[in-house]
Amino acid sequence: MSLTLTRRASAEFAGTALLVAAVVGSGIAAARLSPTDVGLQLLENAIATALALGALILTFGPVSGAHFNPIVSAVDWWHGRRAGAGLAVRELAAYTAAQIGGAITGAALADLMFGLPAVAWSRTDRTGGNLWLLRCSPPPAWSSSSSPLPEAAAPPQPRPR
Repeated sequence: MSLTLTRRASAEFAGTALLVAAVVGSGIAAARLSPTDVGLQLLENAIATALALGALILTFGPVSGAHFNPIVSAVDWWHGRRAGAGLAVRELAAYTAAQIGGAITGAALADLMFGLPAVAWSRTDRTGGNLWLLRCSPPPAWSSSSSPLPEAAAPPQPRPR
């Protein structure tokens, strides 16, 4: 049985919105429930996310494949393009648009559920060295290394205040 593209894209929109709402919402709830214990916050968020993802895959998997992520959809298209299986380009475009729209809607919904503005600029300064996983090496002419592969990054210098 072949479901219409509109129905499958709608399932991707709803599933992505609900997944993002669960992830963001559980993060907000965990921060409020355990404000001083980051480890417990991560555990609470991980459990809620795993349970929500399982329920959403069971619910939307038969309808759309439950991709909920444009990269997953792109890989499905990439691997199926030669065999004639997987998503067609038209379906990939519809899934991607639905997933992006669903993610934005889910994040706004989660904020509204907790009495926060639907959209706001972040006020968190994220400058820790752990956020810089890789950096690109300079060209071989500039360094003794002849490899253009990324190498571990040095921690960024603190900004003057």
